[in-house]
This record gives sequence, structure tokens and C-alpha cells, in this order.
Amino acid sequence: MPKDTSIKSVLIIGSGPIIIGQACEFDYSGSQAALSLKEEGISVSIINSNPATIMTDKVISDHVYLLPLTCESIEKILTEQQIDAVLPTMGGQTALNLCIEASERGIWEKYGVKVIGVDIAAIEKTENREAFRQLMVDIGVGVAKSKIANSFLEGKEGAQEIGFPLVIRPSYTLGGKGAGFVHRKEDFDAALNRGLQASPTHEVLVEQAVLGWKEYELELLRDSNDNVIIICSIENFDPMGIHTGDSITVAPAMTLSDRCYQEMRNQAIKMMRAIGNFAGGCNVQFSVNPADEAIIAIEINPRVSRSSALASKATGYPIAKIAAKLAIGYNLDEIENQITKTTSAYFEPTLDYVIVKIPRWNFDKFKGANKELGLQMKSVGEVMGIGRSFTEALQKACQSLEIGRAGLGADGRQSRNLEEIMASLEHPSWDRLFHIYDALSLGVPIESVRKATKIDRWFLNQIQDLVNLETELRRYSLNNVPEEFLYTLKQKGFSDVQIAHILGNVTEEDVYQRRKALGMHRVYKMVDTCAAEFPAKTPYYYSSYEGENESVASDKKKIIVLGSGPNRIGQGIEFDYSCVHGLLAAKEAGFEAIMVNCNPETVSTDFNMADKLYFEPVYWEHVREIIELEKPYGVIVQLGGQTALKMAEKMHEHGIRIIGTSFNDMDIAEDRGRFSDLLKHLDIPYPKYGVAESAEEALEVAHKVGYPVLVRPSYVLGGQGMSIVINDEDLEKAVVSLLRNLPGNRVLIDHFLDRAAEAESDSISDGEDVHIIGMMEHIEPAGIHSGDSYAVLPPFDLSDNVIHQIEEYTKKIAKALNVRGLLNIQFAVKDDKVYVIEANPRASRTVPFIAKAYDVPYINIATKVMLEANKLSDFTIERKLWGYAIKEPVFSFDKFPEVTKELGPEMKSTGEAIRFIPNLQDPYFRHLYKEKSMYLSK
Repeated sequence: MPKDTSIKSVLIIGSGPIIIGQACEFDYSGSQAALSLKEEGISVSIINSNPATIMTDKVISDHVYLLPLTCESIEKILTEQQIDAVLPTMGGQTALNLCIEASERGIWEKYGVKVIGVDIAAIEKTENREAFRQLMVDIGVGVAKSKIANSFLEGKEGAQEIGFPLVIRPSYTLGGKGAGFVHRKEDFDAALNRGLQASPTHEVLVEQAVLGWKEYELELLRDSNDNVIIICSIENFDPMGIHTGDSITVAPAMTLSDRCYQEMRNQAIKMMRAIGNFAGGCNVQFSVNPADEAIIAIEINPRVSRSSALASKATGYPIAKIAAKLAIGYNLDEIENQITKTTSAYFEPTLDYVIVKIPRWNFDKFKGANKELGLQMKSVGEVMGIGRSFTEALQKACQSLEIGRAGLGADGRQSRNLEEIMASLEHPSWDRLFHIYDALSLGVPIESVRKATKIDRWFLNQIQDLVNLETELRRYSLNNVPEEFLYTLKQKGFSDVQIAHILGNVTEEDVYQRRKALGMHRVYKMVDTCAAEFPAKTPYYYSSYEGENESVASDKKKIIVLGSGPNRIGQGIEFDYSCVHGLLAAKEAGFEAIMVNCNPETVSTDFNMADKLYFEPVYWEHVREIIELEKPYGVIVQLGGQTALKMAEKMHEHGIRIIGTSFNDMDIAEDRGRFSDLLKHLDIPYPKYGVAESAEEALEVAHKVGYPVLVRPSYVLGGQGMSIVINDEDLEKAVVSLLRNLPGNRVLIDHFLDRAAEAESDSISDGEDVHIIGMMEHIEPAGIHSGDSYAVLPPFDLSDNVIHQIEEYTKKIAKALNVRGLLNIQFAVKDDKVYVIEANPRASRTVPFIAKAYDVPYINIATKVMLEANKLSDFTIERKLWGYAIKEPVFSFDKFPEVTKELGPEMKSTGEAIRFIPNLQDPYFRHLYKEKSMYLSK
């Protein structure tokens, strides 16, 4: 069936600010769906309150509504735009819930809007735990023994019938909120109350706990002709009991028998057909008994999910893009395969490689948090590694995590405490994977590890193979390692750092030079969806060690943009937004734009965004070899946050051109001592400070600068490790802790300007002119991290004198640092005097907020200035902000109820929203002004 020609305009509902359980995978899905609909000549409107996403950018849709996700906002849009249909499946649970609420209020019917991509009745069947269970029974699909409860008494009765251990699952929640295992009768009452309170309908499912069973996911697409295809099978490395968002996952499934896989496919298709007559995407989760391969259904999500983004990047099949076309009436055989351009979308992808996803956690931001993983998701992001084998993909994913690991093990970070390791295996946390390696390397039998973890023996055998290779390598020195054995190590994913560590007395550079002398280097394979059965047209690559290189470097002038790696607190989706605009601007300036990143959730790793995409760790060894192959004109490190910035020194040492501000000038800003010397030379006030390498030195500095003091390590992002202390005892503890966790680092001790106001500026410089793109005042006082502060654009309570000082200091610093591109500066204001706290010559988390507030493509402008394609004077910048814009931080403390919610110098927010107000008398602002401010008295 061709597309529905009655649909001329579509509203896509976004997912709102990033929270744990609903992250930037929906920015990717929503952006891809919008572009897909625009290809069909359909006008696209988007509602989303998140300013940090590319989804809320005019390059993606025709109309962007940066409004709260409420029915009132929906009605406002429907009165302004002639909307024919709404697509709610691209914005996660938030979008689905809003769609249901609008339907119940009769809003869609009132304005003649058709719901596409999902059947509202289907949502009810899948989200209502009892309705889902009954449907599965009716269609003959196995489910765990369970009972629905709408009251405390019903829950107690259910537990008595089922017996322990059991699991409590609240209805209509996301990210496993309120869910949990109950092993003992004594713990049941508290867990049941938590679940009932977490559910918006005060309903829970009390269910048999199938702990230790294996967990799988299938991603499906269905068209209006009832054709269904399986895009990807995903196997959880971790067994049942850990939320899929917190599980290491592998695609394709590794340990399924063909019989079990075929049965799972049949059941998934039956389930999708049973929940409603709709065309679009669906995610189905199953559990399999490892003893007899009995299958039970866990849940089905009739929408794009976290796994859809992973499956899209794993296979190269753009699920959200195709789902959007199916939603407007196309059938699968009528849509072109985006990779081959010759086959249709009615074609199940075939993988001749393996992908491994590892979640990224930020427990360091939540001191005292329960780190044990369970049914409630706690990770803040994820990475994906692609390799020709499981071990290669696994090691690449470990290198991508940004936690200082050079691979799975063999890098000097191993634990040797057997008691601690075995406890970690039984009580999974973020580091269990590494402790499995540690246990096997200490000689713990595989069967003992299997019993403790319930992880399939096949995976453990693969990790044992890495341990055995490490043991064998210790027999050699660098000069006598057999070439074939060294090649095997590289094929298994061992980095040069790991090999150097195992050999001892050699460096990463020594290993690199040795294998180069042997002609041993990475080749790049194409992600083609069809295992090379048909020629692919899409330049999407991963590296491995094999014969043929499928990535042919062109003779065009190239720019490489380094991505920001996994999302984490302090470095989120705003940097991916910046990278996407950097790619677009580089292409507009006539360069071939090449992206390097390892985050499967993001728009930057969509193969349509760059001229060439390398899905690789943003890790020196990988980046270096891509640069050697492509020979770019230069590399942009300003847009990818601290991940990319950390590469600058290595690139500088190897003579690689850094586009924009030079490494030396960036280093002046990062090095507190050099930066303070610069401020002193420029006659710009700054808090008194000192540098210490021991607790004794820190005490001397503190007495010199005066308490209270701000203690922090050098070269960090998101305020990591920062604290404010008021006496010697607290200072000593803080410094000892920092030096233990960051050996070799220096600690900075600044006098803390108590009860000062805080402000920041973002600017662009072309090396001569400086343009301040935005100046914001924080509602919270200095001492609370800027990422956790409500920021108001333009300032609401700064005097003309203060604003003049901020402007003057911004321009002075930009010129002194020879900034070419972006610069963010943070200020403290006390007694009408402005002090500079820090300067960051890179993209900041506030640039997307300013760009959306003023409706100006600032990253695009900054990139062209960095590339020297334009001067600032070439642009006519017209700001459109009426009134004020407020940046609202959003937190996920509900995932860590045991930790304090108190804010301080270390960032804790997971995302942000934007809100526009007409004037300072707006009730919302007056409320913030009164409730949030500790220093305002109006």
C-alpha cells in the first residue's frame, strides 16, 4: 500500500529531558523519524522541552515547540498548526503516556488528529501487567506465575500463592522504577509499598522470580499488510535479575540453539500481532530456562526503545526511519533498503560481526548509593564495540567506557583481593565484568564463576581465553613475540597499552612501532546489513585485523570530528548536538566530514550525518590509526567535551593539526596555575588559590588563602571530585581521598567566595573579533555546580557595571588565549566585583540552550570560524528571544533514594529542560527566585 496521502503534517512527541531510563536514544529516534517524514514531503512539528538535543533543532523539523510535555502544550500546537497525525512512538514512555492522556481527554478527536505508529489499545495491553499476562495466556505464550495487586492486601495474598523469591513490577513505569526482587518474607511489605507508590495507577504485578534464567530481546517491524521482520536478536550477557539497560548485551545472540531461536521468533511475531493492528516498531523481551530452553515472555513495548537505537547501529538498519514510513502507510517491500540501495526494507539484516554494548554508570556522583544492580535501571549511558569476534568487540567496548581501562584486564587496574572479587560476582555492580577477568586470572575455576554469576559458560570461556593469552604473552619480550601470536592478540582486541603492560619495561609507543614494522595495522570493514551478499553504499565502518580494507580514503580535504563517547553526568547529549552541527558545518564549508564515536544512542553515530562514520572507541590507539588512514586536514576536538579534549596533547605531540584553538592555549585554560598567571597579567580578579601534591601542602595553601576553600583535581569535567571545606580536618580527608583516586594528579585549593552570585558567558572568537553569544545568571549561588543550577538568559539581577566587567573580561581572555571557536567562562560576583572562576575553550553544555533560546545556529557558526572558512563579520546574527529563557536542571535521585539530594560543586543532574517566560513577574520565576535563591532578598 502506498503512503496515506491524507497525512500532510505530523506532530512527533519527544521524550523531554534526559533521565536515567530514558536517554538520548529517543533524540536519535525522533530525529531520524522527522527526517524520514520530511523526505515524503510531510510537514513535521516536534514538541520537546529538551534544548540540548539535535531533535529540537530546525535542521530536523519544520516547527519546533520547546514546551513542557503537557496536554495544554499539545492543545496550543493544535490551535496554531493544522496537524493531521501524531507519532508518539519516538519519545519513549513519556510520549506514550502523554498520547494516552490526550486521547482520554478527547484532544485528538477534537482536532481531528489521527494517532499513527501504534494502537492506543495496544499500549493499554502492554503496560497493564494483568492485561498483558492474560493476553499471553490466551495466545499460548508462556509467562511467569503471577498475580496483579491494586492494594497491599492483594499483594500479600499474591505472595502467599506464588512463594519466594518473587519480583514486584509496577504498571506504567519506565526504567524499572519501583521494581525489585524480594528474597525473604521479612522484606516483602516495604517492597510492595514501594511498587504501589511508583505506579501511577497504584498497580503492581507480583511475579515468580526466574533468577538465573537467560534474557533475550528481539527488535521487530510490522507493516499494514501484517508483514513482520526481525531486525536483530540481542542476548544479555547478564542473566535475569538485572535491568536490560544495566546489562551487558551482545548481538546477534550467541548461545541460542536454532530450535529455541525459531520458537522465540514465532512467539514474538504472534505477540506483536496480538496487541493491535498497527504498523511500526516493537521490542519483545524473553527469558529462557538454561536447563531446558523453556521460553517465557517478559514484556513487549510497541514503540521505539533503548534497544532499537542499539539494534539500528548494530545492524545498520535504520529502525526509526523505516518505522516512520510504515506509520504513514508504506509497506516494507515498498521502501528502499538504506544501506544497499538495491534491495527493499523487507530484508532481515545479517551480521558477519559481533557487537557488545556495555552500560556506563556514575556511582561516583552519588556517594553512599547502593551500587548493586537489579530491576531498577541505574546506568546513565552506554557504549558499543564492533568486532569480528566477541572478545574483540568486548575489549573495544571496555576501551570506550572512559573509565581509564585499556581493555577488559591486563592494564594494571586489576583487583587481587579474592574475597572482594567473589562478593562482586554474587552481587553485581558496574565492575563485575572486570572482576570476572580478575577471578579467572587468579585461577578461580570457570564453574565457580558460573555458579556465582549465572552467566552462560560460553561467555566465561571467551574471557578465560583472554586470560590464557595474557599468561602465554608473559613468556616473551617485545622483540621475540612471534608475529602470528601478536596478530592473534590484536584480533582478540588487546590494545597496545595492555600488551606493553603484560610485557613490562616497554611503552605503548614501543608496541605500536613493533607491529608497524611488521606491517600489522587495522583494516576497516563496512557495516552493510547483508554480510556482503549485496554491495553496500553506506560509508559506516569498524576496525579489525584482517586482510582486506574496505574503507578507501578519498583525496578530498577532510575534517575528523571526535565524538564525546558515552553519556555520563557532566558530559551529556549537548556535546553530541555540538558534534552533529560540526559535521554539518564542515560539509557546508566544502570538507569531507568524518565522525569517530562509540555511543549507539546518539545522532552523531547515524550513518546519514557524516560523509564517513567510524564506529570506534574515542581512544588514542584507534583514533591515531584512523588519522593515519584518512590523512585529514585537521581534527576538531572542541565539540566532544572532555573525551575529545584529552586527545589534544597526544595529537599535538604527533604533529596532527588541531582545528581551532591550539593545544597550548587550551592547556593554559586547563592548568590552574598557568591560567591564574594569565589572569594576573591581564589584571582580572580571581579567587586566591594554591596547588598541592600532598595533604601537608594543602593545609599550608588553605591557611594562606583562607577558609572556606574549594578543593578540586586538575583536568576534570562536571565538577568531579570537587568539595567545599571549612576546616583542616575536612581538608585533609578531601585531599587524601582525591590523591588516592587520582594518583599523580595535583590538587587545587581555591578560596571559596561564600554567598557570591554566579554567572557565565559563552562566546565565539575568530582570532580577532569576539562575539558574546549569551550571558546567563544563576539562581543558585556560587558553590553549586553550574550544571545543577537554574540559569536565566539574559541576566535578571546583574548591575550594568557587573555586565560590563563580564563583557570586558570575556573579550580579554578570548584574545589572550588566542581562541578560535568557542569559549565558556564562569564568574563569581560579590559586592559588585566580578571574579573569574574558570574558562573552557570548547563547546559547553550551555551553548545548545543559548542557540535554542535565541534561535541562532551558534555551533555551525563556531565550526566555520574554526575551519577559517568564515570570519565572524561574515555572519549577520539576529536574536529572537522574547522575555527570558530558563535552563532547568533535571535529576534522577529517585534511582538512589539512599543518597543525599544536597547539591554542591560536583554535578549531579542528568539532563535539562528549557522554559520561556515573558517577564520577571512570571509566577514561575518568582517561585524559583524565592525558593531556590539563598542570596537574593527581593
